[in-house]
Amino acid sequence: MNKQRAAEIAASPVMANVIYGEKPVYIQRVDEENDTARIYPLDQPEQEQEVPINMLVEQGEEASQISMPIGCPSKS
Repeated sequence: MNKQRAAEIAASPVMANVIYGEKPVYIQRVDEENDTARIYPLDQPEQEQEVPINMLVEQGEEASQISMPIGCPSKS
């Protein structure tokens, strides 16, 4: 994830699906100067930690980069 997107997520009132390692996390704030984010796992809010922004992944980010051929039939 880039720091601009991380900052947008941290400032947004809408919860985004962000993963660190294999756990869903909440981004509290972003330190753009150090390229880090203050996060905590959704199931363990007491486990705050500072992590590199580039280690955060917005779930669905990879899927949005995959393109389907035009005219590909959908399964109904």
